[in-house]
Amino acid sequence: MTGPLVPFREIVLKVHSRCDLACDHCYIYEHADQSWRTRPKSISDEAISWTARRLAEHAERHALDSVAVILHGGEPLLAGTARLRRVCEELTSALRGIAELDLRIHTNGVQLSPRYLDLFDEFDVKVGISLDGDRAANDRHRLFANGRTSHPLVLRAVELLRQERYRHLDLGLLCTIDVRNDPVAVFDALAELDPPQVDFLLPHATWEEPPPRPDGSATAYASWLLEVFDRWTEGGRRLPVRLFSSVLSTLSGGPSLTESLGLAPTDLVVVETDGSLEQVDSLKSAYEGAAATGFDVFHHAFDEVAAHPGVRSRQLGLAGVSETCRTCPVVRSCGGGLYTHRYRASNGFDNPSVYCADLEALVKGIEERTAVRSGSPAVAGTAELVEAERNLNLTMLAALHAELGGRGRERWDDAWALVAATERTEEGAGALDEVLTHPYARSWLLDASRAAERTGPRSADGTAQRLAATVVAASVRAGLDLTVPLEFRDGRVFLPTLGELRVGGPAERGTVRVRATEGGLVVRRGGGGGELRIARDAEESAAWLPLRTVGGGGAPVFVLDDLDPYRDCFGVPVAPRLTPQGVQDCDARVTRAWALLLERVPKQAADLAEALTTLTPVLPVPAVAGGHGYGALGIGRADSDEELALGLLRAFRRSTWQAVVAVTDLYASDGTWEHRSPWRREPVPFSTLLSETFERVGIGLFDARFLPGVRQALGAMASAAELTVDGKRVLIGLEKEIAELPEGTSGEERPQIVSARGPR
Repeated sequence: MTGPLVPFREIVLKVHSRCDLACDHCYIYEHADQSWRTRPKSISDEAISWTARRLAEHAERHALDSVAVILHGGEPLLAGTARLRRVCEELTSALRGIAELDLRIHTNGVQLSPRYLDLFDEFDVKVGISLDGDRAANDRHRLFANGRTSHPLVLRAVELLRQERYRHLDLGLLCTIDVRNDPVAVFDALAELDPPQVDFLLPHATWEEPPPRPDGSATAYASWLLEVFDRWTEGGRRLPVRLFSSVLSTLSGGPSLTESLGLAPTDLVVVETDGSLEQVDSLKSAYEGAAATGFDVFHHAFDEVAAHPGVRSRQLGLAGVSETCRTCPVVRSCGGGLYTHRYRASNGFDNPSVYCADLEALVKGIEERTAVRSGSPAVAGTAELVEAERNLNLTMLAALHAELGGRGRERWDDAWALVAATERTEEGAGALDEVLTHPYARSWLLDASRAAERTGPRSADGTAQRLAATVVAASVRAGLDLTVPLEFRDGRVFLPTLGELRVGGPAERGTVRVRATEGGLVVRRGGGGGELRIARDAEESAAWLPLRTVGGGGAPVFVLDDLDPYRDCFGVPVAPRLTPQGVQDCDARVTRAWALLLERVPKQAADLAEALTTLTPVLPVPAVAGGHGYGALGIGRADSDEELALGLLRAFRRSTWQAVVAVTDLYASDGTWEHRSPWRREPVPFSTLLSETFERVGIGLFDARFLPGVRQALGAMASAAELTVDGKRVLIGLEKEIAELPEGTSGEERPQIVSARGPR
């Protein structure tokens, strides 16, 4: 098997191999593997020392920042406090200075007492307790050998952990599902105990020994869990439930949060009481010796276990699941289910989970409930996207200050002090936000961030110039009386959103002091250079080049920005400043193109009017979106008003898409599968198909030539595994956009099948 070795970050350390309960659903004692019978009851000093040594070697070799060790059994508390202290001391000592140690213990709670908890407090051992719900539910399985209930003793342990002095050790409750139990009663009983987390576990089963299904339903476990999910939602989802959190995470494009679901590679190894190194413990449910590797801590490093074929087979992601699972739309969330649950004697683990129907119903049920609950639009509205852009720009600016501030760069610190001065008034803060939300502020921030990464504080002086000019522009807009020193080069100083000062000749450099007032600008040059006054609404002159506007008269008014140094972000050459006649021609073309948009696609025209603030002349194309913030488009030559209108719409659609994917996860695992595109010969990743479809729907409503293939693409994507909940909302929105078109207009070809080729 190819690919880099995945180091172990989680160790299950068996400190005792026997148990004081006789749970009839226990995979260690009641299932196929009976190796516990030949193992020592308690782990030896030698096995403890070698485990600590092997773990430290492994952590150091792979530069792990932390490792988790779960003390397990049997029932680990039967090892006693002295043995557990020895384990904690050895592990702590071995890993000191190498990696942070996250110690945990999973117990049935029967033996838990202050004596144990004081020890765990000393070594910060977090405690998880197994409890299957109320007494009736817990007594189905978790009994003593004589049939006596364990429930009161477990509740006593939970109450002990809830005490103030021990509460920081509480890891939560683990509940194994029995579908005969009332799901709401089980959840309420667990929630009443106020644990920090609950984890619901499917009982271990295989195709050889399927799980009990009393009513014969193929989705009995999904139905049970969805009742719990509904109850959890009714209560505001205050209690973390790891299984539900994991599904919600993967549906939104995030990672799986549990080994039992998702495609993340396994990073766990088990150390038995005799020092044997084994694979994940649940494999004991499959067949005798299923978890064995032939290695032990006395003679083998953890890397040898990590290279074991059985371990590697659970690190392959999509390639490690069955062919059926690879093309399933919920595979990112369920991951083919727990590896053990796929076992069949005839072909090993190359099967869907024995809980396959349950997992699919569970994921789809949570997805449907989440979509209804959120009620969010298919694509974020214009106002939301503009607000998201603003927040992102402010975040980037704060990150820049964290990198550059207080590092001995006086110009940056002075500019930042001016920002603080501007924000002292509501008008100043609002004006500063307005300037920082301008599309080319993003271009500047991206450039400044890259410069800071390359050169650190040395980039501060150049970045400070733009920040100070931004303060001037905001001060003029807010009518603040503020004086700011600004450098000029080639006799020029650009003020974002306003225009360009001309204070010297082409080769001149120096500094001017610019005072922003309610009426405009007062500019002073040093060395007796005199004073220059420019009114806020001043016309073009030798000293001042204002930004101009186009539109109006039935079209929105757009700023024509042909001066900003950061406007060159379209991937095509930007045009020089337009002549007055060029501005008039541009205004006439935009007005006529806008009339066409308003006539044919009024809804998109309204969106464009709300979002678009700035047009920048470019040379070779009718219109183009660029690598900047939301709200600007490049506009160039077009042979007709129709071509310009179509170009503006296409560019706006692309710009909207860039803004949406910057703030929303519409898909995950992009590139894992390939998809046939109606418009390309070669398969494409999901992101390409979705973005092209989004664009074609928009421009196709203006020009039907672009619609063929759209419904085909939508049909193919509807069952794609990459889609998140938000991505599905986008598809629903696209379906709605074309729903009112006449039949046949958007192409009625049969949807193409997803081509799952495995990881690239």
